[in-house]
Amino acid sequence: MNTVFSKGECLDHYTWGDDCHGWTFVDTEALSVKQELIPPDTAEKLHYHERATQFFFILKGRAKFTIDGEVFELREQQGIQINPMQKHLIANHQNTDLEFILYSYPSTNYDRVNI
Repeated sequence: MNTVFSKGECLDHYTWGDDCHGWTFVDTEALSVKQELIPPDTAEKLHYHERATQFFFILKGRAKFTIDGEVFELREQQGIQINPMQKHLIANHQNTDLEFILYSYPSTNYDRVNI
């Protein structure tokens, strides 16, 4: 059976970090698909994943990624892949919300190592 998803409807909402929000579309051992929101002037902590590859696709705002010490700035409709073992973080240094879709394969459940 196929399911149609809309943010805020039948999705698992969670909060993380400093008032960041997320909505889970798919969460299996093999794949995680989420939409996340990072408020202005907020960043996550530097970390890496031992197994998961992640792909971030920016929907709204501008994202500043630090990946293995290199800085990347992404605008709306741009994406970036982060491979296993790459130390990374995402930050929102703008005055508007940052929203993005995050694909992780396999899932990052129990696969995050904070630095």
